[in-house]
Amino acid sequence: MKKYLLSETGNFYKANMHCHTTISDGKMTPEQIKALYLSKGYSIVAFTDHDVLIDHSDLCDDGFLALNGYEMEFTETGDKPTIMKKTAHFCFVAKEPDNLKQVCFHRSKYLIGNAVNYRDAVIFDETEPDFERDHDPVIINKAIKKAKENGFFVTYNHPAWSLENYSHYSRYEGFDAMEMYNYSCLVSGFIDFNEKEYDDLLRLGKRVYCVGGDDNHNSRKIDSSRFDSCGAYTVIKAEKLEYRAITKALTDGNFYSSLGPMIKALWYEDGFIYIETSEVDRIVMHTSIRPTFIEYAEKDSTLTGARFEIKPEYGYVRFTVFDKNNVPATTNAYFLEDYYI
Repeated sequence: MKKYLLSETGNFYKANMHCHTTISDGKMTPEQIKALYLSKGYSIVAFTDHDVLIDHSDLCDDGFLALNGYEMEFTETGDKPTIMKKTAHFCFVAKEPDNLKQVCFHRSKYLIGNAVNYRDAVIFDETEPDFERDHDPVIINKAIKKAKENGFFVTYNHPAWSLENYSHYSRYEGFDAMEMYNYSCLVSGFIDFNEKEYDDLLRLGKRVYCVGGDDNHNSRKIDSSRFDSCGAYTVIKAEKLEYRAITKALTDGNFYSSLGPMIKALWYEDGFIYIETSEVDRIVMHTSIRPTFIEYAEKDSTLTGARFEIKPEYGYVRFTVFDKNNVPATTNAYFLEDYYI
């Protein structure tokens, strides 16, 4: 029996799931961001300025969807220089367009850049005390839980840039996805292509997805090699470009992340998983245990798909494809107990 891992129906929409503007510490206005991303074939941007949840519905039209969100930072306290402090960053993206009440707000602290000028625009529960932050998994998990209970899609961001390792991210609970690719970090020299970290979480039994996002601040010229927009993205398959349809696809894991290659179809049938792609050099199937499987293109040719036999002892499978320039795209993980027949 055929089971689609990426939905058989619907349309693919290109999305940036992590974006900063002049509302916090970015250099482009939301309107400029919309124009830039539309010009590069994007349909969706999640506006995740630091620490303030702002309504961007005015940017939405038939060809562009703005998702409302914000990023929270949980940084070590103490006297160490900031560049030595570990931190954990999470994006909270509202699943409903009218969900504009920010959780875990502090009335005076943690407002980066221009965010301080938008403090009075934030809607929050005024009966709750200010939420104090620290680089502490108990505090971080409390914020994640609060966000999830209040209808937010939660992503864990750029562990390499954050100076975090297994002892940190293995203790975070309940988030929806982690960043496989963070483009701003990658063009700045950080190793935020996070395959190992993703497998670490999966092998702990955490059912999390992986997204691609720019984390763009646009502090450099558009023709600079370090211009940090339109590099890492999430390709979402949904029935239509509508807020709830897109966030449902995110919640259901109906997407993949990429720095370039396309994944066109993915399905299970009769003990095999089939994948169809744009022209690539190789396709890798990763598992929860040691075996990894790879198909290479013949010399001077390319692949546009492959078939892999699966066995229940593999636990989960996920796929990474690389083009001739070694540029990757990555699927979410699929736990075989959900699909294996």
